[in-house]
Amino acid sequence: MRLWYDVHGDPAAPVLVLPCSLGTSRELWDPAPYAQRFRVLRYEHRGHGESEAPPGPYTMEELATDALALLDELAFVRVSWLGLSLGGMVAMWIAVHAPERVDRLVLACTSARVPSPRAYAERADVVRAQGVEPVADAVLSRWFTAEAPADLRERFRAILVATPTEGYAGCCDALAAWDFRKRLTDVAAPTLVLAGAEDQANPSGDTDLLAERIPGARHAVLEGAAHLANLERPTAFADAALAHLEAA
Repeated sequence: MRLWYDVHGDPAAPVLVLPCSLGTSRELWDPAPYAQRFRVLRYEHRGHGESEAPPGPYTMEELATDALALLDELAFVRVSWLGLSLGGMVAMWIAVHAPERVDRLVLACTSARVPSPRAYAERADVVRAQGVEPVADAVLSRWFTAEAPADLRERFRAILVATPTEGYAGCCDALAAWDFRKRLTDVAAPTLVLAGAEDQANPSGDTDLLAERIPGARHAVLEGAAHLANLERPTAFADAALAHLEAA
């Protein structure tokens, strides 16, 4: 699987991985705040951005093993992960199945099981039949609060509708089948759970569960942020993430 990626920062610094989320691209992350202290690897899941988009359905295991193969190719042996939404789910899978590869975790606006698996299966059917455009406005309403700048919403709507049809649908299939609740106690990496106070895609009950079941996990909530909390509250988000990632 050929994944699009780029690397920023000091080659001698510890590595931090920033995967995209469902329906976004590398543009989800501004590497600058993190590249001051880490070697930052941004990448796009299969079916997203410039990565290959094979026929679905996809599974979370496939998305995670894609990422591990990329780490192997780059000779990144042990890394920290900052995963938002789908990126956080991939990070959880890797933290349990390849714990030797993970230093620290930030799980942002994500969950061990989506609130409505059937809704994601139905969305995959709609997207395969009609493309991403018919679901775009509903998705945007969960990504951002009403106060989000119009140019930010328009920029990420364009990224969303440009996502390959099969890539978006295939990842919806992976989300519909995702249930990691019984494995959360096996996450050994020091973990920060970050939530958006107005996140409707992964509401507070989902992030609370991560913080309760992952041993020693810390939990922080960002006010004035919905699902893409790193875009609406970039400074507060980066400060919280970096404080955890840099902790001894």
